[in-house]
Amino acid sequence: MDYKDLDFKIPIESSTYIEDSDFVVAQIESIISDAVKNKKNKITINTNLKYGLPMENINKIAGPIIEAWAFEIFETIKSDTGNIYSLINAETCSRLNMADIILQFAKRDSAISAYLDSKSTSDDIPNSGKGPNITSFSRIRTAYISDPDYMFIILSLKHKVYSLKNEETQYIDGVMEVVKHNAYDLKLISAKDISYNPALGTGQIQLKDIHYIDRQERTTWEFCQLLDKKYLASSRRALEDWLREAKKYKWIK
Repeated sequence: MDYKDLDFKIPIESSTYIEDSDFVVAQIESIISDAVKNKKNKITINTNLKYGLPMENINKIAGPIIEAWAFEIFETIKSDTGNIYSLINAETCSRLNMADIILQFAKRDSAISAYLDSKSTSDDIPNSGKGPNITSFSRIRTAYISDPDYMFIILSLKHKVYSLKNEETQYIDGVMEVVKHNAYDLKLISAKDISYNPALGTGQIQLKDIHYIDRQERTTWEFCQLLDKKYLASSRRALEDWLREAKKYKWIK
């Protein structure tokens, strides 16, 4: 049996998906950009250490802190019911969820949901977080079959970390500052920028370089086929492996 001979479940997204995705990405980028412009992009970590935080290890804990900052920015905005970004809801996800944050935006008298995966990288360290894991192959493919309009947004946040002496306490505080950002719809990332790592479970979908991403418009079904192609191209995967996942998660009829 060949892959092309299978009886697939073919997801059909709404005719406005591309427009909706562009709208959501633009709103997210505007929110972060305005936070940086308005100097709301710094996180101060107060310590009682004479020499401050160990800067050589600070990036190990920076990710969760930057993610918490991003959620607070979104949460504060959605609390303003008349906000200019049309953001109407923001909530954090459980630890095992594919996304970190779920956002909802009002558009055309309806709500568009976006599942946000926040990735934090250091602006001070070359190649920091360059090729991050995004999510499990089977989980993300199943998500697009379950909901053809599933919108999975990757928010890339670059930060700098430095120390400042607190004149009041005379101790050294750590400062994390978000300096650059980009948002991408996973489904619309070019094929050359997406890779597959078979090492964990059913394999991880990765980005080759999160700092340099090209856009490629495609349908949900075309994206599912791309994911399958990446999976089957791995020397550690065969069609039998794919069929096992397809039957388990009901990708075929």
